[in-house]
Amino acid sequence: MASRERELSALPQVSDPTRGRLSELVGRLIYPFLRGEPPQPRPATGFYTDTTVCIGCKACEVACKQWNQLPSDGFNFSGNSYDNTTELSATTWRHVKFIEQFSDGASSKLVSPDMAPNEPALNRWLMMSDHCKHCLAAPCHQACPTGAIIQNEFENVYIQADICNGCSCCIAACPFGVITRNDMGGHSHKCTLCYDRQRDGLEPACAKACPTQSIHFGPVDELREQARKRVDELHRQGVPQAYLYGDAPTETYSEMHSFYLLVDRPSVYGLPDNPFNPWLHMMGDYVRSIAGGLAAIAALLVVVFLLKS
Repeated sequence: MASRERELSALPQVSDPTRGRLSELVGRLIYPFLRGEPPQPRPATGFYTDTTVCIGCKACEVACKQWNQLPSDGFNFSGNSYDNTTELSATTWRHVKFIEQFSDGASSKLVSPDMAPNEPALNRWLMMSDHCKHCLAAPCHQACPTGAIIQNEFENVYIQADICNGCSCCIAACPFGVITRNDMGGHSHKCTLCYDRQRDGLEPACAKACPTQSIHFGPVDELREQARKRVDELHRQGVPQAYLYGDAPTETYSEMHSFYLLVDRPSVYGLPDNPFNPWLHMMGDYVRSIAGGLAAIAALLVVVFLLKS
């Protein structure tokens, strides 16, 4: 073996022929337009969040910030319950909501405006870990003019910050108020569903850290089946108001790959009761724009004709 290595080392070393300046220049010009091999499609994954077992510990918030190296939002109480983050933002991709519903013991009159007048008096906290819904037909994806927002191989909505130009079209399109621009870089950011962890076969940090298994991660089809069994179980236990939000498409919105089990109206949790995809208005907007343009041209021609006459 040693003699073989000596023979190989004695052979003259042949270097690769250097490319000419012209070929190198052509390569640099063509490189930005070349497309790499896209990753192979994988089973669609998502979140199923059971709000009935959420204890508001904010472990998911901490795990999300730690894994994604997001800065702190401060430690000052907002005055709204024990919530110090208040909403989703470019630096808070997970936000645990605290919805207080307490009744006045003397008059049994509900103090919280979140409860409907015809509902019985309840003393409870509704807690929900909020995040991006990863919609199947995401309005942010449809509105992005640069292609910065894509659906990756797991059918999750992902923002490529290095391609984002900060136009905020995605922010205006999202009916859930999920996406926010970063004040530092000007790019839009939101939950990535821990894409980097998924590629390595790991579950997202928030689901890994949840102590009560309120956050479930896995293939979307399996999550739907699991969630429907949980709803049936709650109905048998005397919670008839339990239902799923976002697990199935409606007339105005697609299904979501991150859906919730709720026990009150969506608006109580800060979610739209009937989310609407603004893309459905586009045909009418185009027609009105064309009609307005033609009317403006006609009016201009009339003015020109009157001035000449």
